[in-house]
This record gives sequence, C-alpha cells and structure tokens, in this order.
Amino acid sequence: MAIKGVGGFHLAVDALAEQAVRRLRRRKRRDHKPFALMADSIETIKKYAVVGETAEQVLKSPQSPIVLLPKKEGSSIAPSVAGGVDTFGFMLCYAPLHYLLFAQGVEVLVMTSGNISDEPLICKNETALEKLGQVADAFLMHDREIYRQVDDSIIHFIDGRPAPLRRARGYVPTPIFMEENCREDIFAAGADIKNTFCFAKQNQLICSEHIGDLEDAEVYHHYIDSIEHLRGLFEVEPKVAVCDLHPAYLSTQYARSLSGVKIIAVQHHWAHIASVLVEHGLSGPVIGIVCDGTGYGTDGAIWGCECLIASLEKFERFGHLAYYDLAGADKASKEAVRPLLSLLKKSWGKDFRLPNFDWLMERIEPESNENTTCDLRHTTYIFKQLEKGVNCVQTSSLGRVFDAVAAMLGLGGYNHFDAQLPMALEAIIESGIEDHYDFELISRANEAVELDLGKTLKELIADVKKDLPAPVISAKFHNTLSIALLAMAKQARESAKLNIVALSGGVFCNRYLTNRLIELLKREDFSVLFNREVPANDGGLSLGQAAIAARLGSREA
Repeated sequence: MAIKGVGGFHLAVDALAEQAVRRLRRRKRRDHKPFALMADSIETIKKYAVVGETAEQVLKSPQSPIVLLPKKEGSSIAPSVAGGVDTFGFMLCYAPLHYLLFAQGVEVLVMTSGNISDEPLICKNETALEKLGQVADAFLMHDREIYRQVDDSIIHFIDGRPAPLRRARGYVPTPIFMEENCREDIFAAGADIKNTFCFAKQNQLICSEHIGDLEDAEVYHHYIDSIEHLRGLFEVEPKVAVCDLHPAYLSTQYARSLSGVKIIAVQHHWAHIASVLVEHGLSGPVIGIVCDGTGYGTDGAIWGCECLIASLEKFERFGHLAYYDLAGADKASKEAVRPLLSLLKKSWGKDFRLPNFDWLMERIEPESNENTTCDLRHTTYIFKQLEKGVNCVQTSSLGRVFDAVAAMLGLGGYNHFDAQLPMALEAIIESGIEDHYDFELISRANEAVELDLGKTLKELIADVKKDLPAPVISAKFHNTLSIALLAMAKQARESAKLNIVALSGGVFCNRYLTNRLIELLKREDFSVLFNREVPANDGGLSLGQAAIAARLGSREA
C-alpha cells in the first residue's frame, strides 16, 4: 500500500510476510538496501530488537526518527527486510493515520520511502498514482498538500549517545548557531552523494534535509528546486557560494553556474572536520581524523584516510593512508575486486603474481548470479589496467579497503548501495576479540606520515588461507585500524602540541570502529569530538563548507 503521511508517501507491507517484502523489493527496484520498520509501541519493538534506555527516549521523542537497534536472535521479521546487517531500523507511529492503521491488527509494517529506488520522495497524489501505480496495490491518500517533502531521519548511537545517519524530518530546518554573524549570506552546495545543502544567514547555519545522490537526474532537479524553496522560506540572498574541490561534482558545477556570487572551493575532508568544529562551537585548530570512500585532494589524488591539523581558517595534511591505485574510476566504488587487486599488488610488490591469488578471486561473489565466482578473465583485465596505469587514479581511500577485505572474506564482490560491503563486514564482527594485525607508520622528512597496511593485508590473507573464521578476521581488521589511527593521532599530538581530536567521514558510521577508536583516544587522555547534529558522512559536508566560508568572510572583514 502507498500511504500518504506527513513528509511524503510511504510504501508499506506486513514486515512478517517474506513474500510481500520480496514483492516490494522487486517492484520498487531495491534489491538489497535494508527497509525501515514501524510499530505502534515500544513493547512491540522490544519483541524484535534490543532497545536500551537512550534508544527508547529517542524513539519516543517528538522527532520520531528511525532508530537503528540490534536485532534479537530468532526474530520473526521477514529475512528480506534487512539482510547483511545486524540491526533493524525501527520508528514509532508519528501521525494519527499510522495509529489507525495499526488498530486494524497489524503488528509491524515495513515503511519505506514512497519512490522508485534512488528517485526523490513522492509527496503529491497525482505523482504517486502515476509513478507508483505499478508498485502499490492500493493507495491511502488525503487532500492536505505537503509543503515540503522530507524523508524520515535515521539515528544510531556512537559512544553511547545519539548521532544522525540521515538528518531530515523532525530535525530540519532547525538551524545550527555560530558565535559570529556572517557578513554576507552564503550558499554551500554540499557533495554529490548523500547530498544536503546549507545556507548561512547572520549567525544561523540552515541545513537542508537529505536530498540524495545527484547522479540521478530527478534528484538533481529536486536539489535545484529545494535550494530555491528553502532560500525563499528563509529569505536568503547568497553573495558567496561554496563548493567541493572536485571539478566533476554536479553540486560544484551548479555552484559555479550561479551568477553574481563569489565562489569558494573547500577541500572535502577539511569540510568534514569543520562540520564537527562548528557543531561544538569551536574554531580550532584540532587534530582531524577523516576516513571515507572518496574526496578530491589538493594534489589531484582521491583522499580517504586523512589526519589533518585543521581549523575553520586553514588546514594542513599531517598524515594519510599510503596511496594505492584504483582502476576504473567510479567502477572501483562498486566492484570490490578493483581495490583488492591494487592492494595485493602494492603489498607484495615485485613478488606479486596474479595466478597465486586465483583461489582468493574465486571466493568473490560476482555482481549478478549468472556466474558462481568472480570472472578470472575480468580479473586479468583489471590487473593489466593496473600494470599499465590506464584509467587509474591514486587514492588513500579507507572505504575501498573495507570493500576489499569484505570481498576476501566472501561477503560479496559488489556494492549495490553505498557502503553495502563495509556494513556487511561490520555486521559479522566476533565480540571479545582483542587481537590485531601489524601495520607501519612511515615518516619521511618534509612529507606527510603514511599509514602502510601491507603487513596487515599479508597477515589477514594468511588467516583467510588457514580458514580462521571470518568474524574473527573482521574483528582483528577493525582492531588494527583503531590502533593505527590512534598511533597517527599520537604522532600528530607530539608534532602539533594539540590534544583535541575531531572524527568525521563516512567510515565513522561504522559503530564498532568508531566506538573502539574513541575509547582508545580517551584512554590516552585525548578530548574527542564527533558529529552530533549532522551526519558524519557526506550529509554533513555542507555544514562544514558553510562554516569555513563564514569564518573566511569574517577574517577578510
């Protein structure tokens, strides 16, 4: 059923009916990404998930977000609702209509966004009938116009406290306040994935709701319409437009297309740290550790595991993951075999022989079910691409390392949605494991410190070869990263004489890694800051962009 709510339409099925959930996936064209669930009481949710005291408070809050909760074993929720993860995303009823639905006797509903996968949320009756006519068997609508379509917000818990994964209904457009007023109104364009945009007006930073991935044409048009809508709502007249450094980002191109505004381009990972600083009312400098999948660097490489010394006014790169090559540009974010081959080649150096790893490639599941294993001819083609440097880019991406390790452990070979493989890798972690792999921090005069995971990967593959259980290997891998990032922070503290660490970036949506790193940092007497108002992923990037532009503008004055 397509149900019109407060911020738009939901598509709903009985969450206990596997056949119905599968039918919804097929019709919505969303084969893998977990679905959100709704119940009418905390007691019902507790039948299926672990609900702590803080989680209960968030579920019952006026914002009524989706809250990620650990699954209970033996749950009767349909397996297709949330495969490959260890949590359910539950929310309580937040509109009178929802309570009327549950009064009919249903216990748990899948309540997913009313759209075709990756397209904007539908909020108009006629659009719903047109676009969802082949999806929904029935429609439940009302005649109240929705002024601004807004998705459900998503909350999880980091270091025992709520943190947003998606900031939307209930939280937007509540502003985040700065200590100083802007000299001029500012528009911040955000990133292309998990896009939000932000306006700065006087001392207010006004972030949009979650927009989505701009590569979809309909989402991009929704982005442009939403900018004009929110600009008019808050009477903002931007004189400055701030965007990401990446020249190919659609958000960057849009910002640069605006007339009569000053353009400021801000490095991706600097903006991440700025988002943490402005949330906490600080200007820096701090030690910033940013880990994600991709961000355009000042040297033209794709950064993704960075240790910065950063303030709202400037940053320097203290350290990073050692570069490796990615073959195939954007394909490398989908196909795990691409970063895997590059990391193997780098780790073994001159001793690397592709046939020696055929056994490992055969563990990797392909994108489709047409073949049972990864096509070795395809692997050979990618390896030749790496050898000749054709369509390759250097990267320090930690997100792609997660993809490679997940593939090694047989968890899949393809990201059908953003961070699918890293989420699967986190979900299988064996608790209580303290072991870790070796790594190197390499320091050279007048160069950034490099984190080299060559030893990590060699030891990890040795564990795979001797059939150590995948959950144990996953735990050891995560432990290694937390210890390595701690070591990087300690070197930065010694060099810069700073004691505050700010963490941001999509990799820190990984609860195990983030909680463990925060614990280790606190043991070493660091003060630790984390995103609490906006997501640590690219959904928070526009806030950091706007904060930097506001500070640079006030300094010019």
